[in-house]
Amino acid sequence: MRSSRIHSRIGVGLAGGFYPAPHRYELFLSSSCPRSLRISITLGLLGLKDSVATTLLGHPAETPDAYASLRSAYEATMHHYDGALTAPALCDRWSGRIVSNHTPDILRDLAGLLSGHDEARPSSLRPPGLAADIEALRDLLDRDVTPAAGPSERSAALDLLNHHLALRPYVLGEELTAADVDLWVALVHLGPAGTLGGHPRLRDYVRRLGDHPAFPDTPGRTAAAEGLGQGLPQAPT
Repeated sequence: MRSSRIHSRIGVGLAGGFYPAPHRYELFLSSSCPRSLRISITLGLLGLKDSVATTLLGHPAETPDAYASLRSAYEATMHHYDGALTAPALCDRWSGRIVSNHTPDILRDLAGLLSGHDEARPSSLRPPGLAADIEALRDLLDRDVTPAAGPSERSAALDLLNHHLALRPYVLGEELTAADVDLWVALVHLGPAGTLGGHPRLRDYVRRLGDHPAFPDTPGRTAAAEGLGQGLPQAPT
């Protein structure tokens, strides 16, 4: 079995293949997967729910048609593909091929050309001046704010983030950015080891962002806001 990372991007020229067009693309997302939740929230914040289709992958026995469609997309992209059907995956409905299964690139394209933004008109989710800070925070979250992180590293990271929110309403300033999507998803997926009981600003932050219509009401959100730290189970991808 082989698993391949696909790194194509949305371009601007017709000759480039994957250029932005309404209703051309479909996202395969895995239920209870943090990366898929990041993408789903971003779709809502950018107003793309009606122009980019989504297909949710649950248990294979419960969503066989979704898995069959995803397998067809992988096989159209790589001949005789026999690897894992990984999600998130951005698929081109015109050719049936997968554009990318690399979450950071998908998020950049959603906040870029797919939502009508470019360097001259950047999205408020990814302001150029905060690009390095957004990436640095994502690295911190992926390393230290996970159920698998060491207790001392996780506690230090939560202390730092709790302090940041004492100074501003959002983690990087006065406006909601992609960094807030990353942080909110990380917090609601921490699991029992990641209680927020000692971090009241993080608890309030989870609750406050959860009131936004783009942020779903999940068991993980409720638990994190109550300081219980009960994350969602990870779906296989």
